[in-house]
Amino acid sequence: MHLLTKKIKEYAAQLGFDACGFCRAETVDYEVASGFDDWLKKSYHARMGYMENYREKRFSPELLVDNAKTILSVALNYYPHSKQPQEAPQIAYYAYGKDYHDVMKAKLNALLEYMRSLDGDIAGRVFCDTAPVLERYWATKCGIGFIGKNSMLIIPGKGSFFFLGEIIINKELEYDSPLSTSCGRCTRCMDACPTQAIVAPRVINSNRCISYQTIENKGAIDEEIISSLGDCFYGCDICQQVCPWTRFAKPNQTEEFTPSDALLGLTYDSLTNMTEEEYRVIFKSSAMKRAKYAGLKRNIAALTKKK
Repeated sequence: MHLLTKKIKEYAAQLGFDACGFCRAETVDYEVASGFDDWLKKSYHARMGYMENYREKRFSPELLVDNAKTILSVALNYYPHSKQPQEAPQIAYYAYGKDYHDVMKAKLNALLEYMRSLDGDIAGRVFCDTAPVLERYWATKCGIGFIGKNSMLIIPGKGSFFFLGEIIINKELEYDSPLSTSCGRCTRCMDACPTQAIVAPRVINSNRCISYQTIENKGAIDEEIISSLGDCFYGCDICQQVCPWTRFAKPNQTEEFTPSDALLGLTYDSLTNMTEEEYRVIFKSSAMKRAKYAGLKRNIAALTKKK
């Protein structure tokens, strides 16, 4: 078991993953499940109705994979080498390159195939923000990092600019231990949030979150939020950028996450005048397609309106 676990972690590193850990597949802790239910009850999920679906699967891995025994959690750095000019309409770093779903799923599938080559009895399923999986929770159980007050997974000595992915399999492996690290008394993320969306440590009111308003929200941006958008055009990284742990962030080594010159060169004028054809070219294979052309035009109109 030790040798198998070691080989899997080594191959995960070869694939480019920056962290890899294992934990037992078991029912989510009562306190976490109860906290999630309370978050929904307070309507902090805003109009993301899908968060109310598949409650039992969200808390019970064995309902996602038959005979689930182990959860493997991995992290992939997306901190950029090059960034937009500060005066440009800002795009969250995670959306700088190719859609992370495609990149992560390809790497996760390669890792699962490798695991099967080591043990033909292994069966499982890969996940990357594609099913009701509490990704950050399982990452903490796997000893990869801890959840900060901004609700992001923080990897000590590396920061929080990471995509997470999981593989749930039917075989027991050697398990890692959760970390004892925490944010301590630091509240920089809570203090810096321009809309006070972090209502309590690790509790986000999505209604007030700039990332929700500019990405997931399919309607008009809340008028109360518009005045606090700053230059946030698509998503928001403020609560991560001010976190002391992100001083350790290093540029990623994944070619697919390299932003195009066209994206880095976007301005208020170019976005305001962007045609649908230009949108399709610039954001081809980008996670920004989630907001669609209409959503991006809505966002730039909101930024222009407040100026």
